[in-house]
Amino acid sequence: MTDTADLTMDDVLQIDIVSDVVCPWCIVGFKQLEQAIRKTGVSVAVKWHPFELNPDMPEEGENLREHIMRKYGSTVEQSQDARNRLTELGAGLGFEFRFTDDMRMVNTFKAHQLLHWAGPQGKEHLLKMALFQAYFQEHRDLNDVTILADVAESAGLDRDGATAALEDGRFGDAVRREEAFWTGNGIHGVPAIVFEREHLVSGAQGVENFTKIIEHLTGGEAG
Repeated sequence: MTDTADLTMDDVLQIDIVSDVVCPWCIVGFKQLEQAIRKTGVSVAVKWHPFELNPDMPEEGENLREHIMRKYGSTVEQSQDARNRLTELGAGLGFEFRFTDDMRMVNTFKAHQLLHWAGPQGKEHLLKMALFQAYFQEHRDLNDVTILADVAESAGLDRDGATAALEDGRFGDAVRREEAFWTGNGIHGVPAIVFEREHLVSGAQGVENFTKIIEHLTGGEAG
């Protein structure tokens, strides 16, 4: 995946992705998009943007299944069916979901601040992937500064720098402004994928649909 800092708009297809790191459909949608990018051979510049599924989530979080059932009114059976579907989809895309009964939904404001800090260092994408893995595979608390620093270090970032940025909250206001920008522009569910800053695609649309979108936007000249 190419970092935006290395490219000009004449060279690449700009893709902005609004998402949360505890959103399973966000990683599914990205993996579908990733396969479409590979199929077309197009050069892209991916930029991630913050969205909090649960901005009012308390510090201690909530059991994931109980949270989903309360928020969406689903039953235990429906919750399990959704997990099974996501696990199957993920496996086909090269991402392993490891759902457990004790997984917790957590507040992700700190995680988005960390991503904001990582952006100018060219590590935002690597960190985003590491955060998805930490949550869905390792069941780590992405609201914990020490754990977030661990994840940052695993993505090649400076651990002390990550800790300092989170503890002093220097990027909190910037993240809030960016979140407000996207919600103010009608983004109320994720993933929301914007091609060339004007073509919005909502949700995990599948490899074939993403391939068609990319080919349409590049005049069918990809590959």
